[in-house]
Amino acid sequence: MTDNPAATNDVAVSLRARINTGQPHTARIWNYWLGGKDNYEVDRAAGDQIRQLHPGIGEYARADRLFLGRAVRHLVEEVGIRQFLDIGTGLPTADNTHEVAQRFAPESRIVYVDNDPLVLAHARALLTSTPEGRTDYLDEDLRNVDAILEHAAKTLDFSEPVALMLLGVVIFIGDDEDPYGLVRRLTDRLPAGSHLVLSHTVTSPSMPDVDEAVKFWNEHGTPKLTQRTPEDVARFFDGLELLEPGVVSCSRWRPEHDHGAEPEEVAMFGGVARKS
Repeated sequence: MTDNPAATNDVAVSLRARINTGQPHTARIWNYWLGGKDNYEVDRAAGDQIRQLHPGIGEYARADRLFLGRAVRHLVEEVGIRQFLDIGTGLPTADNTHEVAQRFAPESRIVYVDNDPLVLAHARALLTSTPEGRTDYLDEDLRNVDAILEHAAKTLDFSEPVALMLLGVVIFIGDDEDPYGLVRRLTDRLPAGSHLVLSHTVTSPSMPDVDEAVKFWNEHGTPKLTQRTPEDVARFFDGLELLEPGVVSCSRWRPEHDHGAEPEEVAMFGGVARKS
């Protein structure tokens, strides 16, 4: 599914034209930190430089991925959610949203949304589905709420609860773009019983090297990042019923004990909340 006419007419040509291999990109660096191969030398070089500024940065990617898995499993097994709208998909890796959801409920339906051409190229090949469920991909920007919901409605039933996944994506929405209003527009369109799962890199006096890493990124990479405090991140859940333990370091959201030495605290905070 795509709103890009060129991609529809000639997918390979249009995607190659849209992929900038000369500038580091956050999705590819994230993939590199997770041990993936869908990245370029420019991404690995930037990723290594960022890691020198903040040695623990690679743990964010792992903590965020584990948080996704725990949140999706809870929503499927404990809440009964069978529909997921995952915006800001990133490059496919192990335990994507549909893999976790359909592992426990094969009939689950998932719509992924991203506007990165490299993500789109891999999504077409890797985002498969169980026969009972369905997985679709939408080439769209988070800011285009109406377009996202219109196309997602071809796969998801918006009269039934939906889990809205916004992991590490609102950080790309600047304060001048009304990020809180954007998230509210999305949740307002979802029925009661829906849930918001959101994670966001934070700035904190206790983690000054994080600010240095973000500063380096904004000088060299794309897209630019906007850091927010833990209190600012919690505001995205205003009007919703936060599940325990609230908005915390992703590594502290209902941690399991079978994932090795997961760090106690990372500068990636997340939470899950229910719409009444």
